[in-house]
Amino acid sequence: MSKMSRRHVLAGAASLAALPATVPLLAAGTSSAAAQTASGQQVPSLYRYKIGDIEVTAVNDGMRTFPLPDGFVRNASREEVNSALELAFQPKDTMSIQFNPLLINNGGKLTLIDTGNGPQPGNATVGRLQANLAWAGVKPADIGTVVISHFHGDHINGLRTADGGLAFPNAEILVPEAEWAFWMDEGEMSRAPEALKANFQNVRRVFKDIDSKVNRYGWDKEVAPGLTSVDAAGHTPGHTAFILASGNDRLFVQSDTTNTPILFAPNPEWQVQFDMDGEKAVQTRRRIYDMLAAEKLQLTGYHYPFPATGFIRKEGEGYAMVPAIWRPVL
Repeated sequence: MSKMSRRHVLAGAASLAALPATVPLLAAGTSSAAAQTASGQQVPSLYRYKIGDIEVTAVNDGMRTFPLPDGFVRNASREEVNSALELAFQPKDTMSIQFNPLLINNGGKLTLIDTGNGPQPGNATVGRLQANLAWAGVKPADIGTVVISHFHGDHINGLRTADGGLAFPNAEILVPEAEWAFWMDEGEMSRAPEALKANFQNVRRVFKDIDSKVNRYGWDKEVAPGLTSVDAAGHTPGHTAFILASGNDRLFVQSDTTNTPILFAPNPEWQVQFDMDGEKAVQTRRRIYDMLAAEKLQLTGYHYPFPATGFIRKEGEGYAMVPAIWRPVL
């Protein structure tokens, strides 16, 4: 490194002296910027990326944070779950679950996969889908198709407005045939344990009097242009994932193949308490994640940390999620 000469020092001092009086000097420790009050609110939670010619947008519906319940993972101890949380730099005894519906723009036609938790009171941390869609410039009437992956409330409640109206008045609503058959069966509802009866009742509330707008789809069908349904049963009887394809690009929409990947990617044998058929859910997870790892296929996960997209690699007896690189230009 060359030594600074007296001439350089004097030249630098002369340059500083020549600055206009209106330009503040950093060394003076003063600033002309007005003091700003912290907002306490997150910016709009949207993230766009391309799959071939199709533009997709992760539209966050918010996040729930709650004390870790006993039995949240049906077949793992509280100590094991806390160890997994700590390994992911998360606080012990606390769960944080995100919700990420997906908006697909294919040639100007808008399809929404799942609808979030629906309207919430006050400053709730969920139910933000509509507000974030508005930030994206999307009106409810712009949505032409809503595709539902399964009938848990955090996926279907957003079909209704706070006053019970249709949240997406112009949309055709597509639901899994196997899911509809199970949840609409009066015999299944009568045999269900008490803890499950509330979901049967909620399904009836959400879909009441809208039969004309609802169509049922099977697996391995193109349910919307470029979007094919995939059997992912186990979490629920008709739980469905999807493959979105355009040109040589594909995106795997995993729905609830795992709940939070912090726990269930490295521990694919674990069963979240919401898995209705835990053993089948594990088999489905293994089958899908082996495929994702082998084919290096990009995925999006409903309960993945926002922006909820990345890749899966094998790691030991389980898997690890590799986040996709954020891109400022599509």
